[in-house]
Amino acid sequence: MKHTHRLREAIDALYSRGAATSESYTRLLLQCVRSNDVVQAKRLHTHMDLYLYQPNDTFLQNRLLHLYGKSGNLSDARDLFDKMPRRDIFSWNAMLAAYSKSGKVEDLRAVFDQMSAHDAVSYNTVIAGFSGNGCSSQALEFFVRMQEEGFEPTDYTHVSALHACSQLLDIMRGKQIHGRIVATSLGENIFVWNALTNLYAKCGALDQARWLFDRMIHKNVVSWNSMISGYLQNGQPETCIELFCEMQSLGLKPDQVTVSNILSAYFQCGHIDEACKTFSEIKEKDKICWTTMIVGCAQNGKEEDALLIFRKMLLENVRPDSFTISSVVSSCARLASLCQGQAVHGKAVILGVDNDLLVSSALVDMYSKCGETAYAWLVFKWMSTRNVVSWNSMIVGYAQNGKDLEALALYEEMLHENLKPDNITFVGVLSACMHVGLVERGEEYFHSISKIHGMSPTFDHYSCLINLLGRAGYMDKAVDLINSMTFEPNCLIWSTLLSICRIRCDVNNGEMAARHLFELDPHNAGPYIMLSNIYATCGRWKDVASVRSFMKNNKIKKFAAYSWIEIDSQVHKFIAEDRTHSETEQIYEELNRLIKKLQESGFTPDTNLVLHDVVEEEKLDSISYHSEKLALAFWLIKKPHGRTPIRIMKNIRVCGDCHVFMKFVSKIIGRPIILRDMNRFHHFVEGRCSCKDIW
Repeated sequence: MKHTHRLREAIDALYSRGAATSESYTRLLLQCVRSNDVVQAKRLHTHMDLYLYQPNDTFLQNRLLHLYGKSGNLSDARDLFDKMPRRDIFSWNAMLAAYSKSGKVEDLRAVFDQMSAHDAVSYNTVIAGFSGNGCSSQALEFFVRMQEEGFEPTDYTHVSALHACSQLLDIMRGKQIHGRIVATSLGENIFVWNALTNLYAKCGALDQARWLFDRMIHKNVVSWNSMISGYLQNGQPETCIELFCEMQSLGLKPDQVTVSNILSAYFQCGHIDEACKTFSEIKEKDKICWTTMIVGCAQNGKEEDALLIFRKMLLENVRPDSFTISSVVSSCARLASLCQGQAVHGKAVILGVDNDLLVSSALVDMYSKCGETAYAWLVFKWMSTRNVVSWNSMIVGYAQNGKDLEALALYEEMLHENLKPDNITFVGVLSACMHVGLVERGEEYFHSISKIHGMSPTFDHYSCLINLLGRAGYMDKAVDLINSMTFEPNCLIWSTLLSICRIRCDVNNGEMAARHLFELDPHNAGPYIMLSNIYATCGRWKDVASVRSFMKNNKIKKFAAYSWIEIDSQVHKFIAEDRTHSETEQIYEELNRLIKKLQESGFTPDTNLVLHDVVEEEKLDSISYHSEKLALAFWLIKKPHGRTPIRIMKNIRVCGDCHVFMKFVSKIIGRPIILRDMNRFHHFVEGRCSCKDIW
């Protein structure tokens, strides 16, 4: 600070005196270069221009060029370069370095092509510039040209060329460079060793990478990072963690890259607590560490934690990028949290990343999964560019929200735009066909997967078509489709058939599907419950008792069904006949009042859906207090006069009685209800549902 002050005072004095000598300019400029003070250097440069000073050689101007380029003042560097009466190889190399640092690769090449002669520094600068800015093929092209012009590559050149090979995953070219290095003596240059280790690790040749790593005499943190990230990228997170522990035992301090890789490894192994512990121990967290934690939590079903970490990230004044924002938006989508999703959308607008392809696609998905297809469409409509992920988000969003014909129309528009659909596209398209019962059209789309688009149908595609055929009454065709599959049907296929059999009371096919599921996943309670429900619907109570007795004896427990709502950023969760809520008395009072009002309007609870052999009064009590009804009552207590839709989420399929109940309520209270169950969204408006009673 003291030195900077003196330098400023010296240049102030220069302005007060007028013209200066060549020695004064040289002395002061060298001080600016040594202290990396570009502000005072520009003042000195202005003084030279003011008094029309022209140096006898290029020394001063070249020094100034290097300083401008190093500090990112590209326009000042270019302006000085263009005004120089004489330029030498150092002047041209300084401009190459300036463009390389700023990432202006097109200008970098243009300047190189304008040079009448090159030296090894020119080539090294261009190769490093291309390699460091993602133009790996051009870097290797100039690596060859360099040798053709008779210049010998240095260690610095080899590092840049190997980095380019790593980016291209071109292990063959990398091996050729490796051979050249060995032939000219590998030596002990740690940068070359690290570049070779990184090349083999990134290309999946872990044995060769480890061979080099183990023989390094002086490993630094970059050496360890290359090997750790190599194991992580090649699906060996356990080995990655072991190497990290070894690194710590040697007393080496990890950097931000190491920590991000280890956090990812912990998450891949499911060691969430270890990841959180490691993250909490980091004193200075960069954007990559924060994003790794957010993505890791989201991918491991910890969406609430991901949102909390995002809030802390903002409080620490760390600026999130588009990848961070898209990950947080995806967490909001999985939670169906419209309130938080809109808040993150607002943050994306403030940060200027809302038009980023990754963010926009995530926003379309989020609004769709919150039941707001109108908002999803607005985001989709205003996207400047779209990829298949964007189109999929909108098509699947329409299909999930009862806008099935819109989904199919959008698919045809996607084809018209010459975009190739993928597996997810066809899940949305076939789901739309299933919801509106378009059997022939659904079969056409299914067969087009292989015949037109050159893909193989997946389990998801077969499941959609089986569902479509079964719901339309073509049970024999559905079973024949399963038997014609070229691979063994999995749990999804048999579960789909079993759920259709439950709807159609098809005992024979239901028992067949259940037997397969018992073999594939004997401890999953779902198939036992569905088979029991089929028996109960048919009045076969002995078979019901037999199934439930088997479950009890084998300790097969069903998971609890529950519903949840979000009011004023607070999540409230309910189970059937729940009496644990702090406002239980008011909830039941409100629900009973609502039931009475609905019965006066013609609603009759469907006790046939109670699959227990009990008296009618018990059936009525059982069906009246399902979790989604309790959630609805609580919402009406808290927001009795609101105009916005009532939003309820449920973790299993909504039952028929609750479905009818919600239709009646939407008409009686004059408010839309959006209920998301495990299958789709139900938009209840004025006594009608968007699913048209098919779900």
